[in-house]
Amino acid sequence: MPLTADLAHRVALVTGASRGIGRAVALMLAEAGADVAVNYRERAAEAHEVVATIRAMGRRAIAIGADVSDAAAVASMVAAVADQLAPVDILVNNAGIALIRSVDELTEADFDTTLAVNLKSVFLCTQAVLGHMRAQHWGRIVNISSGAARGAGGIGVHYNASKAGMEGLTRGYAARLVGDGITVNAVAPSLIETDMMAARRDEYVKRIPLGRMGTAEEVAQAVLMVIGNPYMIGQTVQLNGGTQFI
Repeated sequence: MPLTADLAHRVALVTGASRGIGRAVALMLAEAGADVAVNYRERAAEAHEVVATIRAMGRRAIAIGADVSDAAAVASMVAAVADQLAPVDILVNNAGIALIRSVDELTEADFDTTLAVNLKSVFLCTQAVLGHMRAQHWGRIVNISSGAARGAGGIGVHYNASKAGMEGLTRGYAARLVGDGITVNAVAPSLIETDMMAARRDEYVKRIPLGRMGTAEEVAQAVLMVIGNPYMIGQTVQLNGGTQFI
């Protein structure tokens, strides 16, 4: 059995893939042979740059702008992927927002927006791709969670709730879809070198036993590992440089 995923002839949809972790995941999936749909909401230029990079590898790729917290937009996006590439075989739910709020600053609108983008989107995108995956008795769904699903984190209780809910969805879908040949797992990175973390980088590094932040490429490696392992069902893979030990 090969130790790395061979994704030739597979189509992947990565949400929030114009930069950071989503970008790294999209590129690594393409390197493994997949054709990739790069979803974005606002950063069209960056998304098209990712597409150009993937096409330079000899793979097919498209950029699709869509708000993944909106049901109609998700349905249109999944239909467009099927029309321009092929139906989705691999879904990586990466899109998310991180509004830093204290307990006293947090508003109802902040809470609702965070759960819509970080959690509801996982439900909408997953439901939208299940028909094809079930029909072919093969599918891979990976949800990008966070260490905040289990710890306090530095963003806020709304973010904690959204990521904990994502891991609940992961386990629930995994148990119900494994008989259809579909695996559902999560990857939970903490303290990764991204734009979102740049402002507090030095502060965060002091908390990491490894002595550095993780990279988006290391997260992408974990995503590829999960996709390539058919016996991994409903699990959350943590990447945190050892912070769980302190």
